[in-house]
Amino acid sequence: MSDSLASLVSSIDTMWVLIAAALVFFMQAGFAMVESGFTRSKNAGNIIMKNLMDFSIGTALYWIVGFGIMFGTQSLIFGGIDFFTAGDYTAILPEGVSLYAYFIFQTVFCATAATIVSGAMAERTKFSAYCVYSAVISALIYPIAGHWIWGGGWLAELGFHDFAGSTVVHMLGGVSALVGAAVLGPRIGKYGKDGKPKAILGHSLTLGALGVFILWFGWFGFNGGSTVAMSGENAELAGSIFFNTNLAAAGATIAVLIVTWIKYKKPDVSMTLNGSLAGLVAITAGCDAVDPWAAAVIGVLAGIVLVFGIEFIDKVLKVDDPVGAVGVHGISGALGTI
Repeated sequence: MSDSLASLVSSIDTMWVLIAAALVFFMQAGFAMVESGFTRSKNAGNIIMKNLMDFSIGTALYWIVGFGIMFGTQSLIFGGIDFFTAGDYTAILPEGVSLYAYFIFQTVFCATAATIVSGAMAERTKFSAYCVYSAVISALIYPIAGHWIWGGGWLAELGFHDFAGSTVVHMLGGVSALVGAAVLGPRIGKYGKDGKPKAILGHSLTLGALGVFILWFGWFGFNGGSTVAMSGENAELAGSIFFNTNLAAAGATIAVLIVTWIKYKKPDVSMTLNGSLAGLVAITAGCDAVDPWAAAVIGVLAGIVLVFGIEFIDKVLKVDDPVGAVGVHGISGALGTI
């Protein structure tokens, strides 16, 4: 390959990684809309600030220590301490992609894992305490889990496949959300004296729907961008990933619509919106490796499981999750990975 052609290929690959990173960053707006729309209006300011600080704190701490922990080579359990990402990461960089492009792509993934927690802990979390929670996830929990799977850690050695983060990002965020919501306890008025849950309605389905559409849009960068290249065979792979991602989301949406229509005698709008996200989460692990029919099946299964999963969390575990984040990200992430 001539130098000029190699330079062009490198430019195309780097440009794709940067575009995908921008799409994933825009998902922060989607999370903010979903979480504020599905909760009461008096909490909107708190929700938006938490989403804003998730990204800002996550960016700083991932640069200071997180990237080194995730992509260092110290051991199969822990990458290494590299303050301010000053080390040499040439060996782990995709061919033709610059460190800064790859770094910002990984940064937006880290911020996504942290922001999943915000919705489950909504309406009863002190802002300063949440900032600490977000910092710990961004600096330690996400980078360590990411090292195990994407940084050459022990799960990677076993052949664990999670292409774009059903486990690394979503299940991790969902489990963290479950722990946080369980420790906090339910909102006042969520459970009656008989122990039965009461619906505390969000203030804007319109905002919630807008957030879901933004997330669906951003997910093309989340999954498709994980090729970290657009040259050669990666172009065809990215096309199939886009196709599978969309199919799974549509399948899950239709499945939740039908299940809630039968179960509740009318379609449940907020549950159906969450169904779209459940399909997106579930296909994220295997979007590069399955046929379209399998992507549709994964989406349908994720949608069905979501309805009963959210009910189980709400009625049996009695964990108050205002936006369904544990079901959408935790349960769907585990299902998709399996």
